[in-house]
Amino acid sequence: MTEPQNGEEDNHSPTGQDKRPTTDTTAQKGRRWTTRHALLLAIILIILGGLIANTAQTAGGKIRVVKVNYPTESGLVESGLLYIPPNATAKTPACGIVAIHGYINSHDTMDGVAIEMARRGCVVLAADQTGHDTSQGPAFADAYGGPASLAFLDSLQIVKSGDVGLVGHSMGGWASVLAAGLDPKGSYRSLILLSSSTSTPGLEPIPGTPVFPRNTEVIEAKYSEFSQLMWTVPKGSQIPQSPRLMALFGTKSPVVPGKLYGSLSAGTGRELYLQSTTHPGITFDPAVITHVVNWEQATLTGVGPLAATNQVWLWDEAGTFLALIGVALFLFGAAGELLRLDYFASLIRIQPPNRAMTGLPWWIGAFILAALGPVTFFVFQTWGENTFKAGPFFPENIPTGIIVWAIGDILIGLVLFLIWHFTTSKEKRGDLHSYGITEPNNRIEWTMVGRTVVFGLATVALTYVPVYFFSWAFTSDVRLWIFNIKPVDYTHAKIALDYVWFFAIYFIGLSVIVFGQLRPRMRSLAGFLAATTGLLVVGFAVFIALEYGVLLSTGELLTSSQPLLAIVAFQFIPIYLLIGTILGYFFYKTGRIYSGVVIASLFITAIVVAGTATQGVVW
Repeated sequence: MTEPQNGEEDNHSPTGQDKRPTTDTTAQKGRRWTTRHALLLAIILIILGGLIANTAQTAGGKIRVVKVNYPTESGLVESGLLYIPPNATAKTPACGIVAIHGYINSHDTMDGVAIEMARRGCVVLAADQTGHDTSQGPAFADAYGGPASLAFLDSLQIVKSGDVGLVGHSMGGWASVLAAGLDPKGSYRSLILLSSSTSTPGLEPIPGTPVFPRNTEVIEAKYSEFSQLMWTVPKGSQIPQSPRLMALFGTKSPVVPGKLYGSLSAGTGRELYLQSTTHPGITFDPAVITHVVNWEQATLTGVGPLAATNQVWLWDEAGTFLALIGVALFLFGAAGELLRLDYFASLIRIQPPNRAMTGLPWWIGAFILAALGPVTFFVFQTWGENTFKAGPFFPENIPTGIIVWAIGDILIGLVLFLIWHFTTSKEKRGDLHSYGITEPNNRIEWTMVGRTVVFGLATVALTYVPVYFFSWAFTSDVRLWIFNIKPVDYTHAKIALDYVWFFAIYFIGLSVIVFGQLRPRMRSLAGFLAATTGLLVVGFAVFIALEYGVLLSTGELLTSSQPLLAIVAFQFIPIYLLIGTILGYFFYKTGRIYSGVVIASLFITAIVVAGTATQGVVW
């Protein structure tokens, strides 16, 4: 039996069920081999990516990387990765680096600093702020975890006390400033602020002055989305004129980038570098890592002389990206193999008749779908975060804002869908079956729905096997830049239960609109997936292009009042690539919306919840 084609009418049996394949044809065998090839390729990419990432991370096995936990002042358990070079022993203690990531990120965004400083002989703690990754929350507690991280590193016998550098990105810079200000032993020797400042809202112990913090380098982004928050100037290019920066540098004139102010030997050294990048991009820039290495070599006593431009950390990024592709492939390979089992084979149905719009109305509908998400993005997210404060339920601000936006967005979409449905003539109008909801007799087969839930749970559970394996075997996450798929621990699993139902409602509505009103008519699976994914991705791609096109041309975002959400929107591109592929693939295979909805709800919820910050105490 050949694949069903979009737009073709169903052939139904007298019982109202779709006819299903009953013979093992050549076409079926080919599809089975394709599934197995996808699994094989996925496993190769995951292992190859892990080997590449681990080789860079450990400098070819010379550096030991271990997960560590340590207490904060209030008794929370903070976590991180500790990079131990071979020269660091109790008899020969080495210099130390505390590297702290920014808000809604984790230790992996500091891999450039961690890898390159460990290669130069420093013991590096890439810390997770409180409420981030596996560090206990809430976020912002205990000065973001900065003082505890410095105290832990300085307590190690393999670290030379007092020869420690602090490096912080964004909110991690605030954590570093607080660690410096609350450090009773004087354990640190220098500080590097990566697109950050001495401003720590509500928690600043001492304002930045020409003598505090010690030997401070500021590396800022020329196109920073947070220049107003960090330095009270509207554009990153204006940071040298910031009164706050001039006070830190002890000058009444604009700070000159690249000029050394003060004295390194006296601990009052100051230097500014302005990079042509963005706020999140500053940790993903080899030139920035070069400046970091140079400053630590100038301010700490035990840093090796390896040239600052000699860098391997991008290989870590390349390896984790290969593994990310591998995990995505693994999902579809695992699902394909599950569908070969007798228990799940009945989920494969012929696609229902395609009653979607055509011609100009289709393009108008596609435009509305693409534009609706970005147009409502800031309004609904901001309202959601302000209305539903973090608590035992809905303890993460970013996911809370996302689900409020998602529900508001899909309600508007469904109202427009119903208007289209009821204004379409009866002979052209679709029904619940053509929308992928019911069987040909317009009844829901609840046994099939239940089996679909089991199928979705099994698919996502199998997909997380390589995610956990990668973390265990290579001490890393599968990721690309700031987008990652993290293992889900017990705490995040409980949090996911708060959000998954709302994501499910969103994906049900989205599937009905896409496969009922706007279903592509491409006959091939590849064409169908490309069209489905394009419908979902293009809106946010244009949105980000507009925001950042304006930023790169004027120095300010188009929506300058929403820098955080503009950065969050970046991650909607890979997320919608996953969503479009998942929803499209499983509708194409099963002719119903349920498999795609269950898998997307579970998988996307897990990714979003595990990859952000926890502000509330979890129930």
